[in-house]
Amino acid sequence: MNVRALAVVMALPLAACGSGESARYLIDAPVAATGETRVSVRSVELRDVSLPSHASGTEILVREEDGALKPLGDAVWADDPERAVTGTLAQLLDARSTATVSAEPWPLFDGPSARLDVRIDKMLASAPGVFEITGQAAVSAVDGRPRERVERFAISVPVAELTAAAVTEAQGRALVALSDELIGLLR
Repeated sequence: MNVRALAVVMALPLAACGSGESARYLIDAPVAATGETRVSVRSVELRDVSLPSHASGTEILVREEDGALKPLGDAVWADDPERAVTGTLAQLLDARSTATVSAEPWPLFDGPSARLDVRIDKMLASAPGVFEITGQAAVSAVDGRPRERVERFAISVPVAELTAAAVTEAQGRALVALSDELIGLLR
């Protein structure tokens, strides 16, 4: 058997495996042109968002009525959830506030005016049809403003149905609502 024929024979099992792949979904949020909210800092470094283990894996989990967390079919996240949530929040904060916002590490020579640390305790959809994000956020001033503080947040938005598409859409709306609360910390 020649090398070309051997390569084709070896590739056939791999091609067959590709047909049963899981559906992949992005963690992102709509960045609508709603105007910028004025904040007291010119630039913000968003630290890597800390996620709980149920939200940091590749599977999309939902909480059933008995409290059990179960995978949502064969749907998986298309990117590392920590990286995707951090990037999405940085993009939302940058677009929706007057500050320049970037995820860590800060890319410019001149440092940021403030640092924002977000730690999420819970981020998932539940059987009653709600997507929740809870946790705490801390803002630390680099040049004296804004006032340093730590605040808890609790976001919940309705989920039309427990499908991967509906859950990811609700998660996007929840991240927009979270970005609005974080902007309030920067005022």
